[in-house]
Amino acid sequence: MKKAILLYYPILVFIQTATSQTVAINFNKTSPQQRYAALQLENALKEKEYKLSLVPAAFQINLSLQVNLGPESFSIKKEKQTINIIGGDERGLIYGCLSFAEDISNGISLNNSKTKNEKPFFAFRAIKYDLPWDTYRHSYALELHDQTCRDTSYWRAFLDMMVANRFNTLTLWNLHPYTFLIKPKNFTEASPWNDVEMREWQQLFHSIINMATERAIETYIIPFNIFVTPEFAKAHNVAMDNLTHEYFVNGDTSEIIKRYTRECVTQMLDEYPGLTGMGLTLGEGMGGMTPQQREEWMRQTIIEGMRLAKRKSKLIHRIPFSSTTGSLGITSIETEQLTRQGIEKEAAMGFTEGPIWADLKFNWSHAHSTTKLIKVHGGKLYDTYFKPEPTAYKIVWTARNEDFFCLRWGVPSFVRGHIVQNKRSYSGGYVIGSETYIPAKDYFTKDTVGLSWKYAFERQWLFYKLWGRLMYEPDIADDTFKKEFIRRYGNAGEQLLTASSFAGNTALQLASYFDCGWDFTLYSEGMMALDNTTKRVDYISVDRLIKQPPLDTNYVSIAEYVKRTESRTIFDKKAITPTMLAEMLEKDCNNALKLVSKINVSANKALVYEVADIKAWSYLGLHLAEKIKGGMALQTYRTRGGENNKQNAIKHLQMALTYWDNIISITKPLYKNMPLVHLSQQGGKESKENFYLTFHWERIRADVAKDVVTAQQSMTGK
Repeated sequence: MKKAILLYYPILVFIQTATSQTVAINFNKTSPQQRYAALQLENALKEKEYKLSLVPAAFQINLSLQVNLGPESFSIKKEKQTINIIGGDERGLIYGCLSFAEDISNGISLNNSKTKNEKPFFAFRAIKYDLPWDTYRHSYALELHDQTCRDTSYWRAFLDMMVANRFNTLTLWNLHPYTFLIKPKNFTEASPWNDVEMREWQQLFHSIINMATERAIETYIIPFNIFVTPEFAKAHNVAMDNLTHEYFVNGDTSEIIKRYTRECVTQMLDEYPGLTGMGLTLGEGMGGMTPQQREEWMRQTIIEGMRLAKRKSKLIHRIPFSSTTGSLGITSIETEQLTRQGIEKEAAMGFTEGPIWADLKFNWSHAHSTTKLIKVHGGKLYDTYFKPEPTAYKIVWTARNEDFFCLRWGVPSFVRGHIVQNKRSYSGGYVIGSETYIPAKDYFTKDTVGLSWKYAFERQWLFYKLWGRLMYEPDIADDTFKKEFIRRYGNAGEQLLTASSFAGNTALQLASYFDCGWDFTLYSEGMMALDNTTKRVDYISVDRLIKQPPLDTNYVSIAEYVKRTESRTIFDKKAITPTMLAEMLEKDCNNALKLVSKINVSANKALVYEVADIKAWSYLGLHLAEKIKGGMALQTYRTRGGENNKQNAIKHLQMALTYWDNIISITKPLYKNMPLVHLSQQGGKESKENFYLTFHWERIRADVAKDVVTAQQSMTGK
């Protein structure tokens, strides 16, 4: 960001303490970022009942820039009655003010303010946000956010959350975003909006981008390809086979579509000077095209459109996964080589601000599993992108969460380990977010009266705080997150971070143990997964758990464990057997339940939900542990016989059902039947019925109970 002229304007704040101290905040009022930073300090002081005053100040807080600190870095220094908050740039200055404001909120007085210096661990810390208009998938769970996402108050709150947690990039996705931001000058027939509607859309997107700029957050528009509006398709008789915007369809590379796309990109960048840049993704809407043809189409449209704009911009180049002409292809060395060459050519054209962010999906769609990179979208990752080490681009990992939306989740050690373990010299950072969930309208909570949150993302505050703060500084102590619990809930919050860490391991263990791929293949909080034989996302039955191989190769499946136990094969020292996994789940979940068992939630309605979610995760973990033990006994009975094995299987699966009933009793009073995108293609197709399907743990109890029947009716040799 450009260095602002240092013109200082004081804000005088009277602090009601025993010494009646006053404070002046001095900053460059011409800078919108510094105005925002100063406002955060003022709000923190007001929270402690400090009042404005025009009297001379006993304390001076000076905000300034010092570029040699480095981008996004800050320093806080106290010299007698003067506190200097110095940023390496405007963003760093905001972070310094937020850090100081956090100390004030945690009860640290100005006299005891701490000297500190911080700098970013990763340069790219982004949120993937799928907009509810022209969505990738079709489901009521996405459509219901329409009005919330049209409200600038929502975006103000979301962007405040982002900057507070040190996220510096917002990526906005939908299939064909251009006509929401512009009316194409030479293709007005492509717009579905009248003039009034168009002004409303433009006002919304200008507001989002301007508010992001004020908070030093970069913004990217990321379309999928190749898509046009139905109005454009009908007017020019192109792409007529995809008027409803399905995502895996053949690509229409008509010259009129190329010109239209290219001009839309240029016009959008010119009309939105605050928009940081573009992203491109290859695969959807590109069936029947070779990898070379896909890269060439991008070069002639999005890349050329960026080049023709009146300014430079930035680029996110999503790494393609298909090495074939099919939309669901596999990775290959040849495709990696082609893609690397393409990215390096884009960087050499001179119209982008570097580096280019080359995006890869960590463990496909389920990064909340193991911290080890097991696979990317399409399968195996070769080393083409890393050797020789790139200079034109940085690799960023998309850490998708398609696994839990309702239950609050937060495991600091996992997120920290994820970030540190995957830091390389060529790493730029992470993109976190979902494709099957939009964090806008709270469609979960039954009784919203008197709650401390309004929007869905506010329910998952710990999730965002962990990822954002730890991407910026992974060495930050867990005490930072613990203090946030205490600030919200007083002494009752003392043990909640520890309890959340224990209970949250349930989701991680399931996703590591049950191999999964694309979005619908796992929904951890519902203990559900895609059944390839029926093309349905259903409860994970004991038979499926027995047979499914693990995602993390250190884990041993039930079927493999029983087989190797029979042959007396020695397991590797790193192996995590089903017995060990069940014991870990029991230990963690019982510890979590013990920590929250004596918390009095009667005085705080929000605390009811925090504690309930920890309990729900804990009983899900205990359910899984019993299911694993039941599966081992059942598989042993089937291969070796022994009535005792059968009875043990029945006993453990009955106990698993009991724990499921505990989950129902906890969640039923609190949560509605919730629309779920994972159910939108039951049977392998979208339909009106599937569009509105909902989830609740109570709704699948009958499927859980079937496991007991399976054990009761089982015979040897099966």
